[in-house]
This record gives sequence, structure tokens and C-alpha cells, in this order.
Amino acid sequence: MNDTELKAAVEAGLEEIRPFLQRDGGDIELVSIENGTDVKVRLLGTCVGCHVNQMTLKSGVELTVKKHAPQIKTVVDISNMVEKEDYRDHIDTQN
Repeated sequence: MNDTELKAAVEAGLEEIRPFLQRDGGDIELVSIENGTDVKVRLLGTCVGCHVNQMTLKSGVELTVKKHAPQIKTVVDISNMVEKEDYRDHIDTQN
């Protein structure tokens, strides 16, 4: 499966699970796929502060994504993490 096919398969998995999240006021978005095996998603809406979001992530989202893209090993929620912004790491302060 090439990168385009993999992204489409992961998105198909997210589309399958999305109605269940939206029914409770939440949502999910694909952030990235790294090394062809690790998916980063961002939970949105009521999913962010929900006390069962890790169970939803593993039992719902990860299983559904793996059904569509079996080579995926992990699905990680980054909604509470700050992503590294490359352009900020390379600012030239020598001027």
C-alpha cells in the first residue's frame, strides 16, 4: 500500500468511527501517519476532556483504523500535546 492508499484507508477508518464520536459532541481528525505504521490523531469537541477518551481511542478508533489499514501499529491522540514546529527550531538568532 503506497502513502496515498494508506492515508485513504486510515481516513476511511476514521470516517467509519466519526458518527459515533459526533453523536456525543466530539470528532476526530488525522494529523499524520509516521513510518507507515503510527497514526497521530486529534480528538475534538467533547472527546478532548472525556474521561473515557483513551478507551474510545484504543477500543474504537484504533481497532477501526487497523481494520482498514492492518499495517498500522498505533493510534495516538495528540489533542493535549504541543507539536514541534520546525520553523521555530531553526530561527537564526545570529543577526
